[in-house]
Amino acid sequence: MRVTIADVAREAGVSKTTVSRVLNTKAEVDVSTAARVREVIADLGYVPSRGAVGLARGNSRTVGMLTPPLTWPWMGEVLQGAVDTVEAAGYGLLLFTCNRGAESVEHFTSQVSARAFDGLLVVEPDNTLDTITAMHRAGLPVVLIDDRGHHPEFPSVATTNREGAASAARHLLAAGRSRPLIITGRRDFGCVRDRLDGFLDVLPTGLIAQGDFTEASGRLAVDRALASGQPFDSVFAHNDLSAAGALRALRAAGRRVPDDIAVVGFDDIPMAEHTEPPLTTVRQPMRGMGERAASMLLAHLAGTPAPDEPVVLPTELIVRESAPGP
Repeated sequence: MRVTIADVAREAGVSKTTVSRVLNTKAEVDVSTAARVREVIADLGYVPSRGAVGLARGNSRTVGMLTPPLTWPWMGEVLQGAVDTVEAAGYGLLLFTCNRGAESVEHFTSQVSARAFDGLLVVEPDNTLDTITAMHRAGLPVVLIDDRGHHPEFPSVATTNREGAASAARHLLAAGRSRPLIITGRRDFGCVRDRLDGFLDVLPTGLIAQGDFTEASGRLAVDRALASGQPFDSVFAHNDLSAAGALRALRAAGRRVPDDIAVVGFDDIPMAEHTEPPLTTVRQPMRGMGERAASMLLAHLAGTPAPDEPVVLPTELIVRESAPGP
């Protein structure tokens, strides 16, 4: 059986608090008592956990990360960027996903109360903003990734959603496409509003379909647009999943891509280069977002003030066969 701090305290004839003070080199323990405790530790082979020592010192050397379900197509890249940065700094990462709604949030809140981590990275799940805000105001360092609603109270890392969408519009316009169908994501997301505005600034259209970032919403939007009889020569979808749905619906309707209708997505998830045809899309630096957010949080924990303005990383248009250049 593993030797515990209670075993050490009992053998040395002291309290667990005294043992903890010795482990953390506190000056309150007299020299002879400290020497006796260290001797018992050596005799019993006690190995204190780094987490326990860290908590006693006021930090856990662990970063928390709160995310929506990992089924989101780009979450793995963001998470990998954060993990690489955190582990390189000698920290651990404690992941919380909101797969079970309120139950998940309750479990996450209990870990905050237990001081299980020193700071928090957040890809904001639904219905968690009030909880995160309260924790931040109570002193928990927080960095948002891909801020949905432009919350200036939190340090954040985002991408050039508006300019990325504008680059897609310029590309379509240069290729002679002037009647686009836009398939949006959820309008309560800040990135969706930015992508819509950026595209419309360059290539105005009244043909806009409300989507929800799913493949099914992309198919439905194209089916409805075709059924309406309104002409369109291109599709700009607010993410690659809905763009893939648009490709499927166009193929089922006998429309050729890109000859009849060009298609552009957003994100550049791994699937994008394997659609039929391969998808032109706006690449988000997803791993870079995770890396930069983790670096900001670690710097803040080390005493560097968090930036007042969001850190914004550039997007890049990736041209493939679904919307080739002019």
